Amino acid sequence: MAHFGRLLTAMITPFTEDGAVDFAKAAELAKNLVDSGNDGLIVTGTTGEGPTLTEDEKLELYLVTKRAVGSASIIAGTGNYNTAESIHLTREAERCGVDGALLVVPYYNNPPQEGLYQHFKAIAEATSLPCILYNVPPRAPRNLEASTLKRLAEIDNIVGLKEASGKLEQFNAVVAAAPDGFLIYSGNDSDTFTLMSLGGYGVISVSAHLVAGQTRRMVEALARGEREEARELHLKLLPLVEALFWQPNPMPVKAALNELGFKIGKPRLPLVDLNDAEKARLRAVLQQYEFDPYLSKQLVAA
Repeated sequence: MAHFGRLLTAMITPFTEDGAVDFAKAAELAKNLVDSGNDGLIVTGTTGEGPTLTEDEKLELYLVTKRAVGSASIIAGTGNYNTAESIHLTREAERCGVDGALLVVPYYNNPPQEGLYQHFKAIAEATSLPCILYNVPPRAPRNLEASTLKRLAEIDNIVGLKEASGKLEQFNAVVAAAPDGFLIYSGNDSDTFTLMSLGGYGVISVSAHLVAGQTRRMVEALARGEREEARELHLKLLPLVEALFWQPNPMPVKAALNELGFKIGKPRLPLVDLNDAEKARLRAVLQQYEFDPYLSKQLVAA
């Protein structure tokens, strides 16, 4: 069974002012995130703007981040709506030395449940990497049903699920369907308390770019069964989490990192930077928090 750890961050991809991938900054960010308390990172996922990256850019990101974090986990976002392309990229990522693959429910072409099963089965059988499935109905039209997950969990190297439906009935269903040892991660920071309380394993986070230390304390408290401590941390962090999703991810978290002194550039089109009014609104929330030490600029409320 794979051991990726309970707190993983879906890492953003830094860009230079002219829009090129900033590989040096990516390596620096990866190390900082692990030093701040993350067990590992998802690289070139949705938060990493994977659909806008070339294959060469993705492979170089896997290499530089893995070198930067040492024994921490690098999980490559290699799935898309094309099974053959997903197999190819997963194999190439494996050659780069990553520790696992994240495979999203295919978007746009909307396959039925049997199509989802065959898609994920084909990718898993083409690699020795442990695979985490990614259910995100808000960005893909099809929900990965619990009955399909149960079938897929019988495949040896399909070891976990990133569950980002945001629906309690789905949380209940997948936790009930998953076999012992299957790793169910919350795919939304706002759902971590609920999903882990039901038996989930951890979180694949966005807000842990900023507050990995506090998020780790919450996750560890939940793992110990100390729900009141976890509840207090959850409620404290919730306004920040909500602010990071006022606009499509990763627009707000990129703006937050820039505001806090860690310059990572703007998103690639078709995503855009926050406008001035949105940045002012975000800044007002950021002023309420203390952030991980690598963020040099701690905003102070006026």
